[in-house]
Amino acid sequence: MNVPCITADELKARIERGEKLLILDVRQESERKRAHIKGSLFIPLDRLAERCHELDLSSEVVVYCHVGGRSASAAAFLIQNGYKARNLEGGIMAWVDCGHHAPPGE
Repeated sequence: MNVPCITADELKARIERGEKLLILDVRQESERKRAHIKGSLFIPLDRLAERCHELDLSSEVVVYCHVGGRSASAAAFLIQNGYKARNLEGGIMAWVDCGHHAPPGE
């Protein structure tokens, strides 16, 4: 499945415009503790199938992981289950490389 993507700069601009987005982190807890996108929801990829009901079907979901592989799989799963989802191209590494803030996770 070809999953729609969004770049880090596009995501940052949409956040700054106040657009309603659900940003989903599908990495492992140890990765999130190092850095995350502020305001993102944390559901590890291996728990997504059992927890996807927690996501709002009416929201656009932007999924991220470390470099984009796991989040592409997660976005494909969400799309197959009726969600509007996009993959953050390059993951949190692209986010950081573009100079965007990624504080340690809670």
